[in-house]
Amino acid sequence: MVPALLLLGNKPFGISSNFRHLCAALAPCRIEFFSHDWKRLGSWNLAFLAGIFVGALTASHVAPPLVVPVSPHTIAALHQLGLHDLTGLAPREVFAWASLLTIKGFASMVIGGLLVGYGAAYAGGCTSGHAISGLADRQPASLLAVCGFFAGGLAGTFGVLPMLLR
Repeated sequence: MVPALLLLGNKPFGISSNFRHLCAALAPCRIEFFSHDWKRLGSWNLAFLAGIFVGALTASHVAPPLVVPVSPHTIAALHQLGLHDLTGLAPREVFAWASLLTIKGFASMVIGGLLVGYGAAYAGGCTSGHAISGLADRQPASLLAVCGFFAGGLAGTFGVLPMLLR
């Protein structure tokens, strides 16, 4: 799909650009970054984003419950970090609505979300856009961005996350 989008329509595949289109559509203002023809440039991408939500909603009602196998070593490491409810796709101690009122939950979801959004804007796209479209298009900047995302993920996993969860 990605090479076809690039070859036939010169349309890069990515999700983070949808936020720019949504801001231009829902909150028209005089900020230059949001002043563009979002209907012409981003309607196909917004339809793709809507399809992701419709597909996820459909799968949540139709598909059997997902059981994610996790190694005993990983479970022990998560328990050492104070995460004990591993029944879903993400630890409920950190990723639940009630967790927003805790330091761990607020830092993980709100501050982390803002940092991811800023990083995607600064890098000119998100991880999926650079890793899928940028690398398929052989863009050196995307290779550099993907290496940076990987290094940041390692630093976050082994440096920031243990400090945050203890």
